[in-house]
Amino acid sequence: MQPIGGGYLNNINPATGLEICKIPDSGAGDVEKAFLSAKQAFPSWSQLPAAARADYLYKIADLIDRDLDMLAEAESIDNGKPLSLAKKVDIPRASANLRFYAGAVLHDHSEFHDMGKTGFNYTLRRPVGVAACISPWNLPLYLFTWKVAPALAAGNTVVAKPSEVTPLTAFLFSKLCIEAGLPPGVLNIVHGTGPGAGNAMVEHPGIPVISFTGGTQTGAHIARTAAPMFKKLSLELGGKNPNLIFADCDLDKAVKTACLAAFTNQGEICLCGSRIYVEKSIYAAFMEKFIPAVEQLKVGAPDAADTRIGAIVSEAHFNKILACIALAKSEGGTCITGGKAVNLPAPHDKGFFIEPTVITGLPPACRTNREEIFGPVVSVGTFESEEEAIALANGTNYGLAAVVFTNNLSRAHRVAAQIDSGIVWVNCWLLRDLRTPFGGMKQSGVGREGGFEALHFFTEAKNVCISY
Repeated sequence: MQPIGGGYLNNINPATGLEICKIPDSGAGDVEKAFLSAKQAFPSWSQLPAAARADYLYKIADLIDRDLDMLAEAESIDNGKPLSLAKKVDIPRASANLRFYAGAVLHDHSEFHDMGKTGFNYTLRRPVGVAACISPWNLPLYLFTWKVAPALAAGNTVVAKPSEVTPLTAFLFSKLCIEAGLPPGVLNIVHGTGPGAGNAMVEHPGIPVISFTGGTQTGAHIARTAAPMFKKLSLELGGKNPNLIFADCDLDKAVKTACLAAFTNQGEICLCGSRIYVEKSIYAAFMEKFIPAVEQLKVGAPDAADTRIGAIVSEAHFNKILACIALAKSEGGTCITGGKAVNLPAPHDKGFFIEPTVITGLPPACRTNREEIFGPVVSVGTFESEEEAIALANGTNYGLAAVVFTNNLSRAHRVAAQIDSGIVWVNCWLLRDLRTPFGGMKQSGVGREGGFEALHFFTEAKNVCISY
């Protein structure tokens, strides 16, 4: 649909620097149209039996599986990530999100409290209304469906804004929804910028619930705007995640996992382990294995089978990452490997590629070790005691995820309990179970996604008390 203001944004392929297409630059008027469409569809959608809503989600999931190759190619072109990663992770996870919440809504239950001879209480959960879902550019369809699926399953209608940087798969998803027969108005996708379309969604008086994934500063703005309006908020924000490697670990596994955690998706995942702290007694042995492993990661065209590091998502983000590397050097850091832009041959000679970068020698409290870079950059430091490791892990304003490598079971439980983080992986990274709560502490966000936490976020609980 044409935007009311008639404006369009250029959508750039980050691997070539060339325009892919133009997308609507929607504003408040477009959001209002989407809201009215969602509001009109809400009564009938919310009153459908849960099984009927689930059937639509299952049908859409089947269509995603059918079109996996096409969607993965679109995701890779749009985002710059390796095509192999999009095929293995992004698109399969999108269909898994839909299937999970289609099943979850059928197995949800509410509380019943017997008061004996007095009476009893039970809880009703009802959809909130029109939900706003705002998703980021790093895992476009993966995180778009992570929000939309529970909102729809719970009986809400949705106004959703994908990132203007990576709009392709959300557009293709809308076509699959139409093919699956999803009723008009149930899902309304608005393309545009955060200040334009996104802010209009946040400020809209008729939208009572907002689910947002993105930067901490944007999250703070949303909170300031939405709090006086008493909207329900789920904010999944940034991370500066520690990877603690103790001397009693499986060193080869720790090296392999640290490499994955630092550089998967060009480091453009909020869960990436961007700070590695190694127990001093094994630091030399770790680095002897880690640096060659990093240097073997091929930076290349996203569609090449052997590419492990694709293009940075945009020119602006590319420049930001290079500025962060320069800052690290000014703070006393040494680039052991990487640190520079990569020039590829045509047609990728105007693309945005950066070497996987390892920096050492930084003081714990420097900006590089405290602020999110969101790129293929990792710092490595040391610790001498468990207490020091925990203090280093907690030494930022973020608290999203952490990794602990140790073969000491007691230490694993002890350290995991003391790290200020919403997720702690022990001897692994990014091993996910969709039933578990997902989210962060401190400036990493408010609320939890995943499992029944997300399903319940998109409902209001009502207690009914019956007296005998």
